[in-house]
Amino acid sequence: MATGLPVSRRINVQVNLTPKAAQSADFNSMLILGSSDVIDIVTRMREYGTIGEVANDYGTDAPEYKAAVLWFEQRPQPTTLYIGRWAKTDTHGQLFGGPLSAQQQLIESWQTVRDGAFDIQVDGAVPIEITNLDFAAVNNMNGIASIISTALATHGAGCVWNATYDRFEITSTSSGAASSIGFLTTPDDEEVTDISAKLGGAQTSSGAYVVAGAAAESAVDAVKLFDLQFNSQWYGISVLDAAKADYLAVAEYIEAANPPHFQGVSTTENGVTISATTSDVASALKAGGFNKSAVQWSSSNPYVVCSLLSRILTTNWQANNSTITLMYKQEPGVVPETINSNQADAVEDKNCNVFVTYQNDTAIIENGVCSSGEFIDTIIGIDWLAGQIQTNVYNLLYTSPTKIPQTDAGMHQIAAVIEATCAAAVNNGLCAPGTWNSAGFGTVKMGDFLPKGFYVFTPPIASQPQADREARKSVPFQVMVKMAGAVHDVIIAVNVNR
Repeated sequence: MATGLPVSRRINVQVNLTPKAAQSADFNSMLILGSSDVIDIVTRMREYGTIGEVANDYGTDAPEYKAAVLWFEQRPQPTTLYIGRWAKTDTHGQLFGGPLSAQQQLIESWQTVRDGAFDIQVDGAVPIEITNLDFAAVNNMNGIASIISTALATHGAGCVWNATYDRFEITSTSSGAASSIGFLTTPDDEEVTDISAKLGGAQTSSGAYVVAGAAAESAVDAVKLFDLQFNSQWYGISVLDAAKADYLAVAEYIEAANPPHFQGVSTTENGVTISATTSDVASALKAGGFNKSAVQWSSSNPYVVCSLLSRILTTNWQANNSTITLMYKQEPGVVPETINSNQADAVEDKNCNVFVTYQNDTAIIENGVCSSGEFIDTIIGIDWLAGQIQTNVYNLLYTSPTKIPQTDAGMHQIAAVIEATCAAAVNNGLCAPGTWNSAGFGTVKMGDFLPKGFYVFTPPIASQPQADREARKSVPFQVMVKMAGAVHDVIIAVNVNR
């Protein structure tokens, strides 16, 4: 039956969905890199939203937990922390069973198994048949794991039940590249009860996976791996319990990394407070002039820099007047140092930070500097600004439904995005109006006042070389930004007249 002509014959509406803008790097994120064997070297990293989640995985004695406490104790409290696994020593081959549902964990269903069995390969050897597993008397999943572990002990492996992730985990007692555990398989003996799948350890078990053992890696190799695999997820990093040579190697890598990162180093070396001592890690990093690393000394807390980084990495860069300096800030949960002026001068001379007491019953972070002597808030702020400009210009090109033309009008579109980003840096307090005290370009020369706190110079498209035009490049934009700075010290002269 005819229903008439389609409206689209005359009025044709096409819908184009603009792609979602790319996200900028997270400059509020922190990675704690530790060597506890909680996270395997395939998973490598986990995200935590509370200290309780960290405690569930690590307990309350692990270095990772002690560092995470300082992160979450800060005010304002950060919302996210990443913890990664550093294979500081040779690692073990492991089998991680698939998560078992509540129904699969019903102990009654396990108590009926009197002759459980499975085959398993340990360290690449021929499959071993594990038999005579009687669970009639078990009361919980730990009891099942204990029986299996006893059976595996003579074959170089052990088993535990991980209640946090609802799975069995089988680990080889050997370590290094030759260490391995294979998936569980069905035994040839048909008279036994195959429990390979019941344990969640078969290759077909959903969520099951194996991890081969590996040789120990250096701290910088671990950082490189995390930079390549997870670089957009973390900005700050603290490697726990590393040697001075490790921190130096990481500092060199971090200095050149793109996207940028920032390293925090904790030290309890008392030599930091002695001017004549130059063998400490603070002196070594100062000698390297590193902008992307900062050291904090504590006489007793080997993870103290996590509190310092937590304070600066909670900055809300999109808010008004939100930027801070670390000088005068507090570190909840950290015992402040009581030192004399000579010791304080030594720490300061080494571009090292310290949470220190003053005679007016206050304690503050002093001085909030990188190993180069630059202020931490300046370096991190510049990283944020550069990253935000990069992301915003990318999104202009990525989300535009039409091309950005290679014309003065097209260049103006890009310049407008750069200017809007710089305006955001003025809004949050990173930049401010002031006098430009360096070599100028465009219409600005040394000594000129920047009323907006920034200046973006866009050369005319006619000045572009033909080769660049043919390669579809933009003109080279140049940006001036005037940092707002911060007041740390005040000199007051009081004149009294009688």
